[in-house]
Amino acid sequence: MDKDKKGFFDIKNNLNIIIAFVVMGIVLMIIIPLPTELLDVLIVTNMTIAMIILLLSLFIREALELSTFPTLLLITTLYRLGLNISSTRLILSQANAGAVINAFGSFVVGGNYVVGIMIFLIIIVVQFIVITNGAGRVAEVAARFTLDAMPGKQMSIDADLNAGLIDDNEAKIRRKKIQQEADFYGAMDGASKFVKGDAIISILIVVMNIIAGIIIGAVQLNMSISDAAQTYVKLTIGDGLVSQIPAILISIATGIVVTRSGTGSDDDFGSLLIRQLTSFPKVLGITSAILFILCLIPGLPNLAFFALSAACAIFAFLIYREDKNQKLLSAENIENEAAEIERREPENVMNLISVEPMEIEIGYGLIPLADESSGGDLLQRIASVRRQCAIEMGIVVQPIRIRDNLQLKTNEYVVKIRGTIIARGELMPSMLLCMDPNGENSDIPGIRTIEPTFGLPSIWINMDQREDAEINGLTVVDPTTVMVTHLTETIKNHSFELIGRQEVKAIVDSMKEKYNAVVEELIPDLMTLGEVQKVLQSLLKEKVPIKDMVTIFESLADNSRNTKDIELLTEYVRISLGRTICNPLLDDNNAIVVATLAPDIEKVISNNIQKSIQGSFPAVDPNTTSKILESIKNVLDTVYFPENQPALLVAPKIRPAVRKLVEMVFPHITVLSLNEVPNEVQIKTEGVVKFE
Repeated sequence: MDKDKKGFFDIKNNLNIIIAFVVMGIVLMIIIPLPTELLDVLIVTNMTIAMIILLLSLFIREALELSTFPTLLLITTLYRLGLNISSTRLILSQANAGAVINAFGSFVVGGNYVVGIMIFLIIIVVQFIVITNGAGRVAEVAARFTLDAMPGKQMSIDADLNAGLIDDNEAKIRRKKIQQEADFYGAMDGASKFVKGDAIISILIVVMNIIAGIIIGAVQLNMSISDAAQTYVKLTIGDGLVSQIPAILISIATGIVVTRSGTGSDDDFGSLLIRQLTSFPKVLGITSAILFILCLIPGLPNLAFFALSAACAIFAFLIYREDKNQKLLSAENIENEAAEIERREPENVMNLISVEPMEIEIGYGLIPLADESSGGDLLQRIASVRRQCAIEMGIVVQPIRIRDNLQLKTNEYVVKIRGTIIARGELMPSMLLCMDPNGENSDIPGIRTIEPTFGLPSIWINMDQREDAEINGLTVVDPTTVMVTHLTETIKNHSFELIGRQEVKAIVDSMKEKYNAVVEELIPDLMTLGEVQKVLQSLLKEKVPIKDMVTIFESLADNSRNTKDIELLTEYVRISLGRTICNPLLDDNNAIVVATLAPDIEKVISNNIQKSIQGSFPAVDPNTTSKILESIKNVLDTVYFPENQPALLVAPKIRPAVRKLVEMVFPHITVLSLNEVPNEVQIKTEGVVKFE
């Protein structure tokens, strides 16, 4: 019980309850009459809150640090409305609204009611037309531009995440901040209307108080017209001032908050203002000289001009001296840092020998393709490539770095894997690449070249030739698409080089969340992480997707108890993935078109298989090897394979050796074993590789 009581009376942990009571109290204040003593306290509280809000707006570093400001603006407006209604009730019923209102009315009016009314109207006009209207317009424009800029900001975050500049947590924080900014300025756009309405109501209340007060004083309280006017004008003006002074403070705070976001600084308003105004001592020096000239002109207040001239000159000198000292200190710090770097050179050399898993280097002329401010979308396209590789191949490609290299040709790019150049190409950034695989419409004018990905004859054409080229049935792509396609095919062809132990560890950790049993059975009791990596590399080398990791791990767990031969384990996994391997080769009739080996060739290869740590190799003499490869070439030229995907069907025990034999000359051939073809798939043998 004591613990519960302590929790209930703990103010810090129950602020939401206190705020709820405060809001309900404001609503009740509109209905229930208040004594003058309590009204004085509430009016002073209103002024205090307004001053706190104004000072907060000066010290915050960005608008989102006061993200509750739109709601706070509504509550303070409602609070002022409650005070206005309570004070109006007292003014009209008792001709007395407390000491605070009476004091403000007497001090401002000072016996001249016209002056008091004009001052009040000026405050209302300044608040309504100048401050509130401007702040509302800024909030409206900021809300519109914030919403328009959201897609670009989201893409920028994705680009930074893809480039490895930020991690996932930082990306989540930035996305949340973008959403908060949009919500804040949208709310501020509507909240500014509250203040406008408050200013209009204040004018109406003043008019009604004066008219109704004079009538009530003359009719009900038996006052003379002049006494009634004197009493009610003074109280009404006092009431308007104690209400509108806090209102104008909050309006100023509103303007400061909505214009704060554009500073781009982590400093508060005061520090930033002073630093910027004093950034150029020359300006203060010129101002001092102009003021000194003005002080020499007869008839002007010479002393005031001279004093300000001297003050500007002193400030200019002090700022100049401080800037000079700062530059000397900065130079000294740079020398110390250089000495420290030189002293620690052996440690820093380690950073120079690290290599990226994959990177792209571009020439100077291709930088606009990666510059988002110039409309380049290369970063976003590379992020799509990584997603595509994950979907199609099941591999997680590490962030691909993009660097400019002045040693390359202006329009050249190279793709590197672990620091070694794997592919290269040249682009024309301001042109389009036109390709015609059939070679029938290649007479279109342009710069002839070879498409870097598939080696097709192509032509670089101008942008205005696109429509003509497409009408002629040609394929037209932009330079970024050419590079991205080249990158995608490079990743697919070298995916086995990109999957290291760290990547396998990430895959295993991801599988543990859903398939903990199969992972714990396999690793580390039956196979090590390195052995699993070798199996996955063998699959990827023959372009077998590894998305179905559950099937792969279960197959390894079933067979690794009987053998530790990586090549044999890979063959067992291929049998389990038979549908995945054969699916790209199926035609419309659920059949695969294959070529087979003649029995004498299978016998030659089977009798000459040699085992090594790299797998099985056919130790066949060069003359026989040439005949086999020549026969394979003849079969490829004469047999029609659907989708141009040739397949060679061989006996299971010689499949790895046959693959080693043909991969150097025909890397695009899929070598299948009979065990890998599912029972429901038909096999159409359209060619036989045999000795001529």
